[in-house]
Amino acid sequence: MSEQTQSTQDQQVVDSAKAEKTIIRVEDMHKWYGSFHVLKGLNLDVSQGERIVICGPSGSGKSTFIRCINRLEEHQQGKIIVDDVELTDDVRQIDSVRREVGMVFQHFNLFPHMTVLENCCVAPIWVRKTPRKEAEATAMDYLKRVKIPDQAHKYPGQLSGGQQQRVAIARALCMKPKIMLFDEPTSALDPEMIKEVLDTMIELASSGMTMICVTHEMGFAKTVADRVIFMDGGEIVESAPPHDFFGNPQEARTQQFLQQILHH
Repeated sequence: MSEQTQSTQDQQVVDSAKAEKTIIRVEDMHKWYGSFHVLKGLNLDVSQGERIVICGPSGSGKSTFIRCINRLEEHQQGKIIVDDVELTDDVRQIDSVRREVGMVFQHFNLFPHMTVLENCCVAPIWVRKTPRKEAEATAMDYLKRVKIPDQAHKYPGQLSGGQQQRVAIARALCMKPKIMLFDEPTSALDPEMIKEVLDTMIELASSGMTMICVTHEMGFAKTVADRVIFMDGGEIVESAPPHDFFGNPQEARTQQFLQQILHH
């Protein structure tokens, strides 16, 4: 066997090992708000680099689920393990997970009194202790990636909704997370701005980032997802690659949901 063939095979072994590393593991996870059982026995393994889209009707627990993954919401039963760290009440563990998990919300949550550049630099400087000059250089790189470097010295209020959401994505990326969570990132936007944010996310997906995205944008799910998960009533009803999910859904609830969402 030639050295080149051997090194190609070695690389394939490394690639498949990397692909098989479970970066998020959710085991029999439950959450209640008072007596209301919001999430019921959720199980999910996410491999490193995998891109997952979660869809389902309003009130099905999708946003609550991904907010549990970086402990913005607390689960009461079962396990959530992110990059080998289990989320418990231990503040140090929560902090170590949050450093690796970027989150983009429906509403942009930018600091209105800071410029775009300052918004992107504040967490790396405070949390990762990155020197300001380095933080600013990284921020400019990510603002270029989301195609708004020219907005760096403006304030959020001077930008369109689509631009603000792209700043929010750049800000999350500045922490160099291993995982990105998106909670309905386009639902607060005007239709013409949705495309620019989805284009940014498609570009990000192509870079190999582990992503979990709650969205109703089914075209995005078809383009980007490795797996589409349908939730209803606080449960994972169905999980399948996009081709099967859209082409041959197994569960009646999934079929009904797709019929409603795709034919409107």
